[in-house]
Amino acid sequence: MDLVEINKNLKDKSPSEIVKWALTQGQNPVVTTNFRPYEAAILHATTSEKKELPVIWCDTGYNTNKTYLHAERLIKSLALNIKLYVPKQTVAHRNMVMGIPSIEDPLHKVFTEQVKLEPFKRAMAENKPDIWFTNLRKGQTAFRDSLDIVTKGNDGVLKVSPFYYYSDEELDAYLEAHNLENEFNYFDPTKVLENRECGLHVS
Repeated sequence: MDLVEINKNLKDKSPSEIVKWALTQGQNPVVTTNFRPYEAAILHATTSEKKELPVIWCDTGYNTNKTYLHAERLIKSLALNIKLYVPKQTVAHRNMVMGIPSIEDPLHKVFTEQVKLEPFKRAMAENKPDIWFTNLRKGQTAFRDSLDIVTKGNDGVLKVSPFYYYSDEELDAYLEAHNLENEFNYFDPTKVLENRECGLHVS
């Protein structure tokens, strides 16, 4: 598989066309979400082409109230096939023994493993996808700038980001065209800073 040629051919395609192409490349696709801003776009684009597509939601337990309500509305309006994964320890327990460590604290790595990486690894192990749809976009972080619409992980999973070259303005237009809501009141305790990687996409 020549990823350079594939990405060249897909660059001018619509998200819908990219999703349709990707669905022909494997047998077990999934889409992951955290219901952060603009997630409605990837959820709509993928499930419009494959209604029963598994939607993996790794909920850290630290989302804002508005994010949880936004998630519930999208789950219902798009009839999402949600596969929920949560940390093995409750937020209440962790808050008593650890809290949310600062990014300079060595415990922050342990915290990230507990609330995001372990549930994600468990989700991928149980669902065994060969196609993974994400809403990664160019310009989000330095690492993501090095990716493209289609990349292949060390695990052999084909990662597909149909909106990779979309700007916020283009995503706004997509949401409006499809009557989809957005929610900006979002908090990721593992990233803290918007341009930090959370660890899911670096392998």
